[in-house]
Amino acid sequence: MNQGPTSAGVAMVAALEAARAAGARGEVPVGAVVVAADGTLLAVAGNETEARADPSAHAEMLALRAAAARLGVPRLPDCDLVVTLEPCPMCAQAASFFRIRRLIFGAYDPKGGGVEHGARVFEARSCHHRPELVGGVCECECAALLRGFFAARRP
Repeated sequence: MNQGPTSAGVAMVAALEAARAAGARGEVPVGAVVVAADGTLLAVAGNETEARADPSAHAEMLALRAAAARLGVPRLPDCDLVVTLEPCPMCAQAASFFRIRRLIFGAYDPKGGGVEHGARVFEARSCHHRPELVGGVCECECAALLRGFFAARRP
């Protein structure tokens, strides 16, 4: 994947599609894509915490695991993780352990984020790998999807 915003936007379109599909299933609408350096989409996932009864089944975790399994490797140093929402601390730490090259995300998450907010995982002295960060890609569309999902569930 090229570093330009156009490439990030193309991958974000796939992540948004996965997020919409997750929302349609009743999951929090977050989608994630792992992209190889040549632009190949290695894995696409949406949240599945409700369906799997697994609080770790976040889109990022599922996409990272699927990409590593597809390549048969434990780390993804030449890959980018594109996600519709700023990753939580668990997913940010997983991105570090998977050694991703770049983390690209859409909406910022002041309440639950672990990259630019909250735990700020990549700033911790104990963090052994810090990917390049690009936040705010398709931010308005990503945030609107989440706002709409939660607004529809409030009385």
